[in-house]
Amino acid sequence: MHVAHYFEESPQAASRPGMVNLVLPDLHLRLETDRGVFSPDRVDSGTRVLLETVPPPPGEGDLLDLGCGYGPIALTMASRAPGATVWAVDVNRRSVELCKRNAESAGLDKVRSLHPDEVPDDVRFQAIWSNPAIRIGKTALHEMLTRWLDRLAPGGSAYLVVQKHLGSDSLQRWLGEQGRPTSRLASRAAYRILKVDAR
Repeated sequence: MHVAHYFEESPQAASRPGMVNLVLPDLHLRLETDRGVFSPDRVDSGTRVLLETVPPPPGEGDLLDLGCGYGPIALTMASRAPGATVWAVDVNRRSVELCKRNAESAGLDKVRSLHPDEVPDDVRFQAIWSNPAIRIGKTALHEMLTRWLDRLAPGGSAYLVVQKHLGSDSLQRWLGEQGRPTSRLASRAAYRILKVDAR
């Protein structure tokens, strides 16, 4: 039997469109969702912790939402940094399409929603925000993070939200062992926010 995962490129789950509200102190977005994507029924708690605790993104340059889903992180970045270009990437094609539509509905025309392989190789990111897909497995997670953290611009930082019981402390340790300066920015509820600086 095939078990559907939100990190598959083409979700097998039948479409069932829905809407969720993202309400933060500084913005309110209505987001279109669907089955077969990450957390379709509500904005995930980890995503909310990330968006409520990270410092404002750089006001210009290129920013990355790694694993964008239907776009709550990318759209928040774009709202807070209207002069920046936000690259929203996800392997899930349904997520990419939803994020694109949600950005258009919100009038955020500097969000570029793409499959990871469609991002030009020469783009360097001033900041990366991510609720990474921990459940893809440690090897795939490490490969994904290495690929994108290597593209942080000098002075740039990545902010990752990870559940404590899904290995936030071991991930922080591994990042440090890779020569990436990593600190714990915040710890709230069952989540930790890790800040990874460009090396």
